[in-house]
Amino acid sequence: MVIIQFPDNSIKKFPSGTSALDVANSISEGLARNVLAAKVNNKVIDTLIPLEENNQLKLELLTWKDDQGKETMWHSSAHLMAEAIHFYYPKVKFAIGPPIEHGFYYDMEFPKETSFSSESFLKIEKKILELAKEKNEYKRKLVTKKEAIKYFTEKNNNYKLELINDLEDGQITFYQQGQFIDLCKGPHIPHTGHIKAVKLLNVAGAYWKGDEKNKQLTRIYGISFPKKKELTSHLERLEEAKKRDHRKIGKNMSLFMFSKKVGQGLPLWLPKGAFLRSQLVDFMKQTQLKFGYQPVITPHIGSKELYVCSGHYDKYGEDSFQPIKTPDANEEFFLKPMNCPHHCEIYKSEPRSYKDLPIRFAEFGTVYRYEQSGELHGLTRVRGFTQDDAHIFAMPHQVQSEFESVIDIVLYVLKAMGFDKYIAQISLRDPKKKEKYIGSDENWQLAEEAIIQSAKNKNLETTIEYGEAAFYGPKLDFMIKDAIGRKWQLGTIQVDYNLPERFQLEYKGSDDKMHRPVMIHRAPFGSLERFIALLIEHTGGNFPLWLTPVQFIILPISKKYNEYCYKLLNSIKNYDIRGHVDDRNETTGKKIRDAELKKIPYMLIIGEKEVTENQISVREHGGNNLGSIKEGDLMQMIKEKIDKEIEKN
Repeated sequence: MVIIQFPDNSIKKFPSGTSALDVANSISEGLARNVLAAKVNNKVIDTLIPLEENNQLKLELLTWKDDQGKETMWHSSAHLMAEAIHFYYPKVKFAIGPPIEHGFYYDMEFPKETSFSSESFLKIEKKILELAKEKNEYKRKLVTKKEAIKYFTEKNNNYKLELINDLEDGQITFYQQGQFIDLCKGPHIPHTGHIKAVKLLNVAGAYWKGDEKNKQLTRIYGISFPKKKELTSHLERLEEAKKRDHRKIGKNMSLFMFSKKVGQGLPLWLPKGAFLRSQLVDFMKQTQLKFGYQPVITPHIGSKELYVCSGHYDKYGEDSFQPIKTPDANEEFFLKPMNCPHHCEIYKSEPRSYKDLPIRFAEFGTVYRYEQSGELHGLTRVRGFTQDDAHIFAMPHQVQSEFESVIDIVLYVLKAMGFDKYIAQISLRDPKKKEKYIGSDENWQLAEEAIIQSAKNKNLETTIEYGEAAFYGPKLDFMIKDAIGRKWQLGTIQVDYNLPERFQLEYKGSDDKMHRPVMIHRAPFGSLERFIALLIEHTGGNFPLWLTPVQFIILPISKKYNEYCYKLLNSIKNYDIRGHVDDRNETTGKKIRDAELKKIPYMLIIGEKEVTENQISVREHGGNNLGSIKEGDLMQMIKEKIDKEIEKN
């Protein structure tokens, strides 16, 4: 028999040979029609595989409503796209085709005499839907390593052969739908008929295994849905996302730039962007002071010895910038990849007592990671970024309360910035790959339990992801949804028993014996660069008034009013409200369009009537005309709006 425990904790027995799809059919035909995959004891599998006998299994049936259901369908869609492409380009060599956060891609090598571009998308999409209607089953077959090598040798596919070499015999599977066979561990949807709408989105170059030394392949991106109307909605969101692209808005608002001469992935903050950034830094500094943090500053580089001690060199040495050499042959430095080793040394700089703990060091520290050039993207993926980093050194019995206090800070930040939709992701280590992490099982268990209990105490909506922990400890990551429903990872909190061990950190306890503190890493913003990118896209550049760099602009309708406008500007500055005069020799309409593009909240238009009546014609960003207002009344209105925003925070 097969004994199954359902999500509602009910238990039911089924005959041997039962599959997850059989279970779904026993509940309702409607459910069976919509099931895409199954989660058995937290592992996602095909719905057609017979379930294990005798053992009590935790079973969850996954549909399109579940993230892992979507992921399975997009994985299957990648295979179906490959089948369609193979129909038109039989000599193509396929590499890898995984699902991604929104859709899927497949990397492939086209013959030299063949070119592929987006012009071919339409015929490929039509072929995919034609194949989908055949409702071909995704058939799983276990093969020996010898059989797998023989098959792909005959196909002359060196990419699959390279992948097979890294696999263990007895663990290799093929999947077939229709005429297409692929090396794949699965899982897949029951049949191709679930795919009712598809769109190919982009074609790009991608190096095999992400290594610039390898051959560049063609990567084709796509997305699929079980209903055509869902594809239509998705494409509308993509159009909205283009309008909100932080790179475009950032350029229009003169916030930041990049320079080839400075280097890829190294943002330059322009005056307005620097002001926005400083406002966020001040906001966080004031928040941290209320919670008892002490500011520290550390250098941009550190000796190799520091990062060997912390473990960062072993884990990230190859992904870092090259070492910095000095005239002293025995010296070697690295650009700082993390702030935590430096903070450990500050803690260690003097004797610590249990009376001193917890100690909370905070720093807006700039760190550097050598990201591949193909992975760089605006401010969201850069090589130099600043973290609102802090490290708490606590006694073991203080960890729970300190962790929960940090959760309070993160929730406060999210609320203040208008992010009201989020899930807390509990990121744990992969129990099957413990070699990827440092530290004892005992310390990992203590750290993981502290995070799980803290999230429970704060009534957070959570999800657990295995294998997403940092190499030195588990973490709580806040996954937020922006204004158009996209998910982003922002604030993070981590419990770490390992770095205090590596740096031999100690404090004298009340028993006069030396003890080891526990370390909590936290960054509510994450990185300022990524956070600002997200804030731009979430708000569309329409920041809260207290945060926006330019709150008003004065527009004289002709040069003869320039002098009056500058006197008005000096008067307004007394109210501590930010703005300037646009005295360019342009039409008023052009100035208004430019101000709209720059997302300036208030346009103060000055002409003969305004000068004569000593009033200001006010237009809000977006086109709403407020009419003529006296200077004092306008300033009072703006100040009240700013005060309400700050009070709300």
